[in-house]
Amino acid sequence: MAFPELSERERRVLEAVIQSYVETAEPAGSRTISRRFGIGVSPATIRNTMSDLEEKGYLYHPHTSAGRVPTDRAYRLYVDTLLSRPARPAAPDARLLAEHLSVGRDSAIEAILRRAAQTLGILTQELGVALGPRLDQASLQRLELVRLSSERLLMVLSLDGGAVRTVFVEVRGEIAAAALAAVSVVLNERLAGLTLREIRSSLGQRLRDSAAPPDAHELLNIFLQEGEQLFDVGVPREEETVLLSETAHLADQPEFASSEGMRRLVQLSDARAHLGELLRRRSARPGISITIGDEHDDPRLESFTMVTAEYRAGPVAGVIGVIGPTRMPYEKIISLVSHTSQIVTDLLD
Repeated sequence: MAFPELSERERRVLEAVIQSYVETAEPAGSRTISRRFGIGVSPATIRNTMSDLEEKGYLYHPHTSAGRVPTDRAYRLYVDTLLSRPARPAAPDARLLAEHLSVGRDSAIEAILRRAAQTLGILTQELGVALGPRLDQASLQRLELVRLSSERLLMVLSLDGGAVRTVFVEVRGEIAAAALAAVSVVLNERLAGLTLREIRSSLGQRLRDSAAPPDAHELLNIFLQEGEQLFDVGVPREEETVLLSETAHLADQPEFASSEGMRRLVQLSDARAHLGELLRRRSARPGISITIGDEHDDPRLESFTMVTAEYRAGPVAGVIGVIGPTRMPYEKIISLVSHTSQIVTDLLD
């Protein structure tokens, strides 16, 4: 985005207005800016500077208020050019993240991501969000076949990064224990180390010449005939992979005090499939990704900012971050999101 050239005074006044509005949710007037931020010029000069910033599209008057409010363009300039490089999170926040994301509590990817989203929601008072990885590129580490009944087995797939997927396998009549064990050995020998995508595309070729005992052939034939469907567990529906923190934190923000504001929040939290699509597009972007207001090209998100970072689990990736009103403490949130994504990556590795 191209920004009109700003003088040093304009930059200082704009940064002060943004900081004041983020902290108070109240339009900032020239006297407030002069008193709180020590810019070194009179309120009249600040008022003239604010008028210039309004003409350039960085501030606006809400209703008849004497104060000004930052525009989406102002927040973008602030994030891109005015914001200092985020430091590490405050020590208490870093400790809380480390405690809540401790792998000893539950090492499954979904559990770690759920805790990460909830903790970000608590620390930022915004909506924490995490997108589970698509596992098509995850490698199979181990496969187990468990008998559930005479006509049904459970196939348990252990994948990279601690992910586990389970699939029901329907069989025709009871399979002998020896045959079940033999097929498990064949499947692990032939498929371990391959990605789910590779398994689906080459399963028949890999199993066709296996030296399984005769009583295991019937079960092997089921995998030969239905393997593409049985191993199609890497791409769940987007709404199933989006994990959100409680909306109560975000609902307390002044932006959602009105019925219209609350309607926007409910609409956002209900549209998980759409949210998943938006987040999935960000999963290949390294570092921090920030979209503000109308940059989303979606009316449902025009009141929100989304701050996300990619995490990785071996060959697969997902997204973790925060969604909140455009009036947010960007420096703190960027720091927390960046730190959380690194913790999640380290845990999954």
